[in-house]
Amino acid sequence: ISLQQIMDPEAGINRTAVTEFILLGLVETEKLQSMLFVLFFFAYLVTVGGNLSILAAILVEPKLHTPMYFFLGNLSALDIGCITVTVPPMLDRLVSHKRTISYDACLTQLFFFHLLAGMDCFLLTAMAYDRFLAICRPLTYSTRMSQTVQRILVAASWACAFTNALTHTVALTTLNFCGPQEVNHFYCDLPQLFQLSCSSTQLNELLLFAVGFIMAGTPVVLIISSYIHVAAAVLRIRSAEGRKKAFSTCGSHLTVVCLFYGTGIFNYMRLGSEEASDKDKGVGIFNTVINPMLNPLIYSLRNPDVQGALRRVFVRRQSLT
Repeated sequence: ISLQQIMDPEAGINRTAVTEFILLGLVETEKLQSMLFVLFFFAYLVTVGGNLSILAAILVEPKLHTPMYFFLGNLSALDIGCITVTVPPMLDRLVSHKRTISYDACLTQLFFFHLLAGMDCFLLTAMAYDRFLAICRPLTYSTRMSQTVQRILVAASWACAFTNALTHTVALTTLNFCGPQEVNHFYCDLPQLFQLSCSSTQLNELLLFAVGFIMAGTPVVLIISSYIHVAAAVLRIRSAEGRKKAFSTCGSHLTVVCLFYGTGIFNYMRLGSEEASDKDKGVGIFNTVINPMLNPLIYSLRNPDVQGALRRVFVRRQSLT
């Protein structure tokens, strides 16, 4: 393993700067690794296929050319990106039996993971705002949620997510890593890398809590306040059919929000526990594999418009072949 010798002037001793990390992954034995490869490869295909199907349905079905489905299409693209950042590199390591990852590659993976996860935070908030306007302000909905507003919301989300990811990545480069090199995870993330730092991570952890509070706290407050208004408005709808339709579109979004924020808060809001690293792997699987795989299912399961569009997409594909 390549190491670059550096001198610590304060301690007056030689130290080594780690240029590679070893990702310990999920399992040790070769038999279990083969089983894991099959499971994760299947999950990757299902996730990419499911989200591409949702994207295709939104693009080809005029009925789905609405703000809600514009945001859902963006969410599907994010899900594909999120699983692609983590799972293919892991599959490659399982096939090659090479568990090392360079320092630069580790930071790159961390940056893109936090960019896409941060974008998820803001996009789910924009979707809640969209539901609030559609149900509570229907008369002004078309002007308040115009194409320009939709694009501004997505662009602002990307800008905030990029700033968040860059902040954490740059802050991580200020830490010294001189061994050990073993990252007890299957991808590079902040809590596990903090545990390997030779220098103090106090400021980095404080930054993670502060930015995490803004990134998660503000959207959660906005989402909850939106849905309090939505619930009050829906309960005032007289027809049972109208209430059912309103709750079904909101229910899908709320399910995704609970899964995303529940696992995210569990992962980042309790640092410093080395014993929790195996739990972190489970949360990591949820964040990077299960959530992106479930999202297309959640949004299509109780949505007749999406189901009809998906049927037409597959029928059209079969007729072309």
